[in-house]
Amino acid sequence: MCIRDRLWAEGPAWNGVGKYLLWSDIPNNRILKWEEETSKVTTYRKPSEFANGHTRDLQGRLITCEHGGRRVSRTDYDGAGTPVMESWQGKRLNSPNDVVVKSDRSIWFTDPEFGILGNYEGHKAKSENKQAVYRVDGETGEASVIADDILGPNGLCFSPDESILYIVESRGVPNRKILAYDVGLDGRSISNKRVHIDAGPEGTPDGMRCDTDGNLWCGWGMGTEELDGVLVVASDGSRIGFIHLPERCANVCFGGMKRNRLFMAASQSLYSLYVNIQGVAGG
Repeated sequence: MCIRDRLWAEGPAWNGVGKYLLWSDIPNNRILKWEEETSKVTTYRKPSEFANGHTRDLQGRLITCEHGGRRVSRTDYDGAGTPVMESWQGKRLNSPNDVVVKSDRSIWFTDPEFGILGNYEGHKAKSENKQAVYRVDGETGEASVIADDILGPNGLCFSPDESILYIVESRGVPNRKILAYDVGLDGRSISNKRVHIDAGPEGTPDGMRCDTDGNLWCGWGMGTEELDGVLVVASDGSRIGFIHLPERCANVCFGGMKRNRLFMAASQSLYSLYVNIQGVAGG
């Protein structure tokens, strides 16, 4: 499957009950919807506050990173939007980028400056907080900084047992990287920062998800034929596969009845491919 004619496709998220996929078209300030049974594409929300990454919480509600709103929001069952987090210590967030929900219902998201650097994917503005990774408690709503020493925090996901958190450092020096951290026994902290993948001088990791074997499926590329697609990385950091696409891939998710259909948001198109593994539930 390939759906075209978008400006910048990002943040795919699967709805297993409704059998549909949502994804962001950031510059057009809208969220699009693709229905599995009909292949029909419609506009789910416009304006979307320049929505970027999405996921679903344990109740199936949509969790969205908003560049324009400079917040993370939740779409309730009645369609109403509820802020999850929009400031830290009295100052506005930058432009939340990608988000995951842990099994304890906590919400983890990255907050780089990308969406406020210009007016293409949001509203140009000055940063008020450091770029950081945040955790919002699923019970109390209390927020905490998980890490603030990552250069351009971007995509993130947990290993299948949630003992490792992976984060893309998209402004890493000299190269972009995928970082790995051990998650504390309290489920609220991370430690032992290390490089899981050094992307090299031309590598461009972006959004990613994990499969049930612990492999990472990471959007990749920078507009070059050899590098555009999805890189598959094993849990030991070895590169075990690559899906070539004609466009740079920004983000991925698993969906379909068996969670074995990989959806790839790639520049102006949405692609899908059945694979011989399942994605981690919720991703």
